[in-house]
Amino acid sequence: MKIAVMGKIHPVGLKIFNNNNIKSFEIDNFNEDNLIDKLSDVEGIVIRTANLTSKILSECKKLKIVSRHGVGFDNVDSKYLSKNNIALAITGTSNAVSVAEHVMTMFMYLTKNIHLSNNLVKSGNFKKKSDLPNFFELYKKKVLILGFGRIGKELSKRCHGFDMDVYVYDPFVKKELILNNNCIPIDKNDGFKIADYISVHLPLNDGTKNFINYEHFNLFKKNLIIVNTARGGIINEEALYDALKNNKIKSAGLDVFEEEPPNENHPLFNLNNILLSPHNAALTLECRKRMSIESCENVYNFLSQSDMLNESNFIIK
Repeated sequence: MKIAVMGKIHPVGLKIFNNNNIKSFEIDNFNEDNLIDKLSDVEGIVIRTANLTSKILSECKKLKIVSRHGVGFDNVDSKYLSKNNIALAITGTSNAVSVAEHVMTMFMYLTKNIHLSNNLVKSGNFKKKSDLPNFFELYKKKVLILGFGRIGKELSKRCHGFDMDVYVYDPFVKKELILNNNCIPIDKNDGFKIADYISVHLPLNDGTKNFINYEHFNLFKKNLIIVNTARGGIINEEALYDALKNNKIKSAGLDVFEEEPPNENHPLFNLNNILLSPHNAALTLECRKRMSIESCENVYNFLSQSDMLNESNFIIK
């Protein structure tokens, strides 16, 4: 076996290859010509965020499996893989906790404006605390979770810990499952009208591109806090900028962007009511270790036809 690892991953996963005398090598130059050259004879690919196009894949004559170091796979031409009977694997059990915690961190930061209190104390203005803007509780607030996969479920547990009322929109999940998780199923627009918080956990595809646009910001409450840790483009960034600038909603948190990295002059950077992170919601140390192990295990197990094969991780065969 010969395995390519596109992008740096935690070394704990690479031990799976080393301990089984499997040749693996890292690629950090994602130029198309270089990828065509380096990937031509590999049987497996572990990939982070680089793009695998059909042009590149068509030159991978021995390829049997692509394993994503994560759960999204919009950077891989999955249609080509499916057409050519090449497996696509994801690390489906690795990142849910880290992302859910990241969402709660953004919720808390944007609700409490804790940075303003910190700045007040450090600047010697302790007694001016009455000058701080209002901050609030999460208690009994309504949160709408868009998408009820593993991350959505983990987030719902944490919201329940704050005694929030948890609503879920996911047309692909049975209402009974949502109810069994102590959540309330709701239609999209109905949820938009009542939500104090919204967290996005949808894949990016033709059906979810601009899922939240100018029209929807007219439905939201003015105190809404919206967070997207899923994929850029699900929330239209121009519409979001307009809503934040004109105080149509309270604030937003983004871990993902329509273009990554975003332009250094991105208009959202000029706003005070938005919190940004560099697509790292899942990159806690614990999660990076889990994703590294799982992505490498997926390749090894698939190619060796091991009894440990976890078929739930292989979404295309």
